[in-house]
Amino acid sequence: MRTKAASARPVVVLIVSKQEWTSRSLESILAPRGYAVHKTYTSAQAVKQAQIEPPDAIIVDEELPDGTGVALCELLRARGLVTPSTPVLLSVARPPTRRDRLAALNARAWACLGDPIDSDELLALLATFVPAKLDAEQARTDGLVDEVTGVYNVRGLTRRAHELAAAASRRHAALACVLIAPDPADEAETAALQEGVVRRIGAALRSAARQSDAIGRLGPGAFAVVAVDTDAMQARHLAERLAAAILAESDRQPEALPRFRLRAGLHGVSDFRTASIDTVELMLRATSALERARANPAGAWLQEFEAGDSVSLS
Repeated sequence: MRTKAASARPVVVLIVSKQEWTSRSLESILAPRGYAVHKTYTSAQAVKQAQIEPPDAIIVDEELPDGTGVALCELLRARGLVTPSTPVLLSVARPPTRRDRLAALNARAWACLGDPIDSDELLALLATFVPAKLDAEQARTDGLVDEVTGVYNVRGLTRRAHELAAAASRRHAALACVLIAPDPADEAETAALQEGVVRRIGAALRSAARQSDAIGRLGPGAFAVVAVDTDAMQARHLAERLAAAILAESDRQPEALPRFRLRAGLHGVSDFRTASIDTVELMLRATSALERARANPAGAWLQEFEAGDSVSLS
């Protein structure tokens, strides 16, 4: 199991629990597997520790002496003390119910742990989530991630799309690209349609897309999702689901953001190997469909590539 980053430092797990016995129990599970465990007992202590050494994963009780685990997670992210890719496991003092798990997911925790602790489940979760976090950090280091939104930049998306295309070609699998972009409600709000909106769109896409999808930011306001095992019809459903997630995210703080509409374009093929196009052509066709959606404000917000579309980036 991978428990070290590229620099060979041990993976750091921050435990936030008001119960000393809980912290010791977790440490007894993690330390023998090579994890560096930092134990804190309050939200204030956790914030201070995260400032000293940002954790690679967090295990936090739902109730703390000076607040809730959910509030702590939101504070750590708001202050930039942890990255969006840092896994957070919310711990409840009972066997978790479906309601507990949904509440944890809605609070942006990655999973919900119950009492008694299932050591095998905990280790399996960390073995899955931590490498993804480390890979995301490495991508940032390599200059493949857009710093504002946390998704791939053009370079990163192109590289990942080529990987997905190679896999699709080997398996004769479907491949699709969805481009989605906000349009301001009026020209007066064009200038405001920048960082606040694109940051929230990035967050919504990271939350709603599948782990196998490649998400990237193309230019100031357009986002692309390249999805394997997804044909044109499935890509339409994907676009609708992503749009719903974006609009739901924008509704969280409507007073803080300018009004905007969404426009989207897509292209998908059922067998990428026999489609006689490459990933660049796939994305260009989705771009052309997006431009058609933008050019006709009274038409459908979502357009699919048609044979007569002009394939260009203009």
